[in-house]
Amino acid sequence: MEKSEKNWSGKLARKGIKNLKANILVFSIFLFMSFVFWYINSLGKTIQSDIKYPVQFINVPKDRELESVPSKLNLVLQGTGFSMLRLKISGSRDPAVIDLLKVPYKSIRSSAPAGYYLVTSGLVQNFNTQLKPECRITSIRPDTIFFSFKEVIEE
Repeated sequence: MEKSEKNWSGKLARKGIKNLKANILVFSIFLFMSFVFWYINSLGKTIQSDIKYPVQFINVPKDRELESVPSKLNLVLQGTGFSMLRLKISGSRDPAVIDLLKVPYKSIRSSAPAGYYLVTSGLVQNFNTQLKPECRITSIRPDTIFFSFKEVIEE
């Protein structure tokens, strides 16, 4: 009789373990599904995020070359989560163009060599027209870009 009791209790234990594994699997599936639905719901809402975006400087004065300019600026964007995700995932981004003939850069008045600065708050409107209309730029970091010109000597 002991042998049949051991056999019977072993079957119950195996059945309990199988039920536990099945319950854990069902719980995991529903937990994953709830995460997916939550994430999709949150992407539909308006959010604010920042992204490093490439920039390109054009119309540099003749016989000069820019020194120490950033290749990327940190843009603070506001838009739906879907548009933010699309912008962050897209790998091939055309750089935002800064035209030095159209932007008001100013000279730094100090004993340092000829340095210039550009306040980036004046670029927000220009960048908004260059970027996709689904996202709106609220600010640009750093708020000031410092740079200098190096004379190009042609031989």
